[in-house]
Amino acid sequence: MSDALGFTCSHCGDHHTQLPVGYSTAAPDIWEPRFETDPDSMLSPDQCVIRGRHFFIRGLIKIPVIGGEDIFSSGVWVSLSKDNFARAREVWNAEGCEAEKPYFGWFSTELALCSESTTDLKTNAHTRPVGTRPFIELEPTDQPLAVEQRKGITHDRVREIATAVLRPA
Repeated sequence: MSDALGFTCSHCGDHHTQLPVGYSTAAPDIWEPRFETDPDSMLSPDQCVIRGRHFFIRGLIKIPVIGGEDIFSSGVWVSLSKDNFARAREVWNAEGCEAEKPYFGWFSTELALCSESTTDLKTNAHTRPVGTRPFIELEPTDQPLAVEQRKGITHDRVREIATAVLRPA
């Protein structure tokens, strides 16, 4: 969290002394509570299987914050092929897993604060050392989130995201 960039929330009126630079989603967009009782489905903090046909891992999309050293990160889900998911699970807790080649996947988290849909963007999931979530790299396109990942976002954009995410329901 960035200390020097506190902000006053336009929704609650409170001044927050730290500007959050990270958020996360609990499950892929297509996850539904009814899958909890499905024997062919599972949801953990890092991996998800739906009906034995759809396979996901959670990783981090990282976006540099312009004019500082902060990195904005968001915990997001990407779908993998069955084979890539099996391989990712096989090496998930293995020393040296960061040497794996990236796994192709599809972005499976709709980030409502983006001006265009983020679902089904092409990604590469890069494994990192044990205990560290994979880095999610978006295909370099003109899609706004992909541009932000390459070029960074301003502190004002981070405040905009924080205000929207932290506002009371």
